[in-house]
Amino acid sequence: MGKKLLMICGDYCEDYETMVPFQALQAVGHTVHAVAPDKKAGDFIHTAIHDFEGAQTYSEKPGHRFTLNASFADVKPEQYDGLVIPGGRGPEYLRMHASVMALVKHFTSTGKPVAAVCHGAQLLAATGDIKGRTISAYPACQVEVELAGATYAQIAVDQAVTDGPFVTAPAWPAHPAWIAQFLEVLGTKISH
Repeated sequence: MGKKLLMICGDYCEDYETMVPFQALQAVGHTVHAVAPDKKAGDFIHTAIHDFEGAQTYSEKPGHRFTLNASFADVKPEQYDGLVIPGGRGPEYLRMHASVMALVKHFTSTGKPVAAVCHGAQLLAATGDIKGRTISAYPACQVEVELAGATYAQIAVDQAVTDGPFVTAPAWPAHPAWIAQFLEVLGTKISH
């Protein structure tokens, strides 16, 4: 039976890290409600495409408009089985919204499954609930993960790590591993 999942989005979340899990989790039978603060179902966020082109850090280009399918104001976190947090620049400012942090804190403090990729770890670190955990993130977020009392997972960009209810990965190349591990934590069985 499919689970009901919440995805917290914001402008300039990474395009792949928003679109791919949203679609993949629905494809295996889960309901995914994508929300953003101050937005309602039918509104959209701007996404960004991050790439590596030889500079010291990633470049950023406009991505797709991603249409939200639920209203932030209507979210009742106790009605959801798990949380998905895309990366990109969204988490950087989303952690400044008390309402966003209250939602994230519901999942991190109750032990419900949480999947965060790339800069999504910024929201996890801001909860104070990852102390003692092993958490992956984009390498630029290592300092925040460690300051929050977690061990930063030094893994390849296409790998993911699970520690209890937390499934984390460094960036979108990890989608196959990250989504597979999240499905396992959710108890999703896929027959071939």
